[in-house]
Amino acid sequence: MISARTVPLALAIATSDSGGGAGIQGDIKAMEANGVFALSVVVAVTAQNTTSISQIHPLPRAVIEAQLDAVFGDFAIGAVKTGMLYSADIVHVTAERLRKWSAPHLVVDPVMVSKTGTMLLQPDAVDVMKRQLFPLADLVTPNVPEAERLLGTRITDLEDARGAAAAIHRLGCRAVLLKGGHLAASPATDVFYDGATWTVVPGEWIETSHTHGTGCAYAAAIAAHLARGADMLEAVRAAKQYVTAAIRHGLAIGHGRGPVHHLYRVGTDGGGT
Repeated sequence: MISARTVPLALAIATSDSGGGAGIQGDIKAMEANGVFALSVVVAVTAQNTTSISQIHPLPRAVIEAQLDAVFGDFAIGAVKTGMLYSADIVHVTAERLRKWSAPHLVVDPVMVSKTGTMLLQPDAVDVMKRQLFPLADLVTPNVPEAERLLGTRITDLEDARGAAAAIHRLGCRAVLLKGGHLAASPATDVFYDGATWTVVPGEWIETSHTHGTGCAYAAAIAAHLARGADMLEAVRAAKQYVTAAIRHGLAIGHGRGPVHHLYRVGTDGGGT
């Protein structure tokens, strides 16, 4: 008889991406690539490819609640990552259930706008996210445009990024990772702030158009490393290395902005790359 083994578990709560590069599909790939078994709760469905998002269909509240209760009621979840939540009602029910189940190591990626320009978080959901979800989070991971929208300010350099991270931290989360992929003065340089210590997380700027799913992969990889027992800064640094390599191996598929290669370590042909 073969003995079963246990592995760390991480949960992704997000929207389905029919193109497979971001959303739940991207989260699952990134989590599994970083050494955990990925669970998922789908909150909405998109009709999406590398060029556009043509439809967004939120799931009923009862379906979202049932999924969350099902996974938390059975599995020893080590970390949770939220992505595109779309509406105020979805943000509310997600926060409500995360509080009920005392979700561990919550990473909130405040997904707001797609790379093709589609709004992914309705305007009335922004304040609900700040008030209800951020205070539950161990880490919030906005990129520069998201942080600007959250705060109503401009961010152009590392000093601006520090100020923005501090302002977001005051909303109640335990730590902030302000991702610098859009930071004009220091591209690919991130700022981490835990309320006491600042850490600059340098990165390599890679000239490519195939970056779909970058933010999802980064936050999902952080959650995976937290589920495996890493401390927060260790998880951030490991995830940064992973997502940089995933960008470097980006896939030129479709007719628009292709995805990062979440499974570059395996390779599309089943061999190493």
